[in-house]
Parts: sequence; C-alpha cells; structure tokens
Amino acid sequence: MHAAQKRQVYLDYSATTPVDQRVLDAMLPYFRETFGNPSSAHRYGKAAQQAVEAARQTLARLLHCRESEIVFTSGGTESDNLAIRGVAHASRDKGNHIITSQVEHAAVLKTCRLLEKEGFAVTYLPVDSHGRVDPDLVAGAIRKETILISIIHGNNEVGTINPIQEIGAIARQHGIPFHTDAVQSFGKVPLNLEEMPIDLLSLSSHKIYGPKGVGALFIRRGTPIQPILTGGGHEMGKRAGTHNVPGIVGLARAAEIMITEMASERREIGALRDYFWEQLRKRIDNVVLNGHPENRLYHNLNVSFPGCDGEALLMALDMFGIAVSTGSACQSGSVEPSHVLKAMGLENDRGTSALRFTLGRYTTREDIDYTLEVLEQVVPQQRQAQRKRP
Repeated sequence: MHAAQKRQVYLDYSATTPVDQRVLDAMLPYFRETFGNPSSAHRYGKAAQQAVEAARQTLARLLHCRESEIVFTSGGTESDNLAIRGVAHASRDKGNHIITSQVEHAAVLKTCRLLEKEGFAVTYLPVDSHGRVDPDLVAGAIRKETILISIIHGNNEVGTINPIQEIGAIARQHGIPFHTDAVQSFGKVPLNLEEMPIDLLSLSSHKIYGPKGVGALFIRRGTPIQPILTGGGHEMGKRAGTHNVPGIVGLARAAEIMITEMASERREIGALRDYFWEQLRKRIDNVVLNGHPENRLYHNLNVSFPGCDGEALLMALDMFGIAVSTGSACQSGSVEPSHVLKAMGLENDRGTSALRFTLGRYTTREDIDYTLEVLEQVVPQQRQAQRKRP
C-alpha cells in the first residue's frame, strides 16, 4: 500500500467530534437573528434568554433533574474546576480532605494538586489492572474531615466504566458530596440523576457532536458550592459571564440526539469496535487490550503494540490519513506512558506502545478495514525499526 492510496479516517472521537449538521442548524439563528445578550431586559435579550432556558429544560429532562440544578460552563475543564474548587472552598469550615483517583482527567488531578498547595489534603486512590476504582477503597479512605469525593465515570483513555452507583451510595451514606466527570460517558451510558447518588456531574458538548467551548455542571440542590468566576449574577449566581447562546443551544440539541440515538449507536458502533478488535488479534501478533474487557465505553479501543513506539506508530498512521491518539488529547507530545496506564501498573513497553482508537457516528466498516490493512503493514515495520535502535 502506498501513501497515494490513502483515505481520511478519523478514529479520535474521544478527543473531539465533528459538529452534527442537525446541531449546526439549531445553532445558526443565534449568531445573527437572535443575537441578543440574555441578560438584557429588551426583546432581543428576552429571546436569547428563552433559548438558554429551553436548553436548560432539555438537559434537565434528559438527566432527570431540576432545571435549577443545571449550570452552563465553557466545557468539561471548567465544570470539573467549579465542582472541585467550588465545593472545597464552600466547605472549608467542615474539613479539608478530598478523595479522588489516580486515573482522573488532568482537569481534576491538577485542580486537586493546586488545592493541596492551599492546605487541602487529597487521597489519590489506586486502580486495578483494568483501571477500575474499588468502592471499598473509597469507603476506607473516608475521614471525618472528608468534604468531597470525585471519581471519573467513563475513563477518557482506556474507556473503563467505574462503579459510580456504589461509590455514590458510600458518599451519600457519609453525607459527603460526590462528583463524577461524565464528559466521556454522557450520552453513551444511561444516567438518571433522580435515581443515582451523584451530587455534581460534569459534561461537555464537543464530545457529543456539539460545538467546542460549552459544557454544563449538574449541581444537586443543597450542595455547598462557591463560584470560581465572579461578576454578574449569571447562572443563579454560580457562574458569571455572558452566556454562549449558540453554544448552549448546540449542547442541548447534541445531547437530545445522543440520548435519542443512544441504543442504536451503542449497538452499531459497539459491533464495529468489536469487529476491529477481533480482526486486530487475528492479523497482528502480540496485541494487548488495555482497560476493562467488558465494562467499558462502547466506542473505545485502547491497544498496546509491544515492541513499537506509540508516538512513531501514531505518526505512521497519520501519513496514511488515519487519526488516532496515544492517550488523552491533553497528553499529546509526551513520550512517557500516560498517568492512566502507569496507574494500571502496565510495564513501560506496554505503556509506551499504546494507541487509543475511538470510533463514532461517522465511522464505517471501510474505515476499519483500511486501518487494519495499514496496521498490518506499519506495526511489523515499526517493531523492526525499534529492534535496530541502539
């Protein structure tokens, strides 16, 4: 196969997704016709405000929560920051201890590290070889001064789904607010906040075929929280800043489509992902799956190719028009195994040879077959090149 034969194949849907045409159509009027500031008292402002509130209503309906419990943000990172800093600073009089895991997104880990510099104590729980957090370890880490537990729902790198129902129940039993980063799982795994013991939940639009730069944080009524952005009284005083109206409209429409099509996408994309893995094992020697074999996000396939360098493999695939990731998008450029793979106890070769393939709405069987053909060619080449290195 020659580079001239290449097609464009995007297998990095966990990094970001293309905006769905139906989402774009819903957003367009709010750039020009209905362009008012939702905080303005005149008709332009009121029309924009109605759009924001309709979007809030949609998200509340999809998540089974109150409209007043949805706060719009600029994305997953801000939602995680608001949840963790917001609760920590609001609960300082009650205690200073936070429990999280070693496999969280950087938006959680770096926020916790900064809070440590402010005098907070943080327990970073280990995970098993599949990247799963044991609820018993959460229970064992609780102290009288624990004020927050934050555990990711679906891992962004290896796709492992954590037992958040059990972890949330433990938190509730002790009266501790429980936050989960559901940026990767929202729209892929059913979430009913009326029934689930979750107090704060982060989600992001650009992971679900919506625009970048917008997200939301569910904050259960009664959860202590202090804003991290101050200014006007936007978002019920929890998040200051002029609303990104087209973005918010796009987020709600994207969420609606994801939830409506969840069962069919899970079936179709999941079957394609399983076919990909089955064929990979047949065609290439010594490939290893990372993450939980069953309890994982249906679109995620994280695989190690021992004897290869992950970054070199990524670049080789890119030359054939195939886009993948070596970990989370935020880790790009790093030659160390990702913190998630390290926490799972993977030996260095398996960690540095890992690639994350994430499939999506527009992935075809032809895309997967082409990727398999390219991998059959480049993996042995890369292994040979690595063996020759001094």
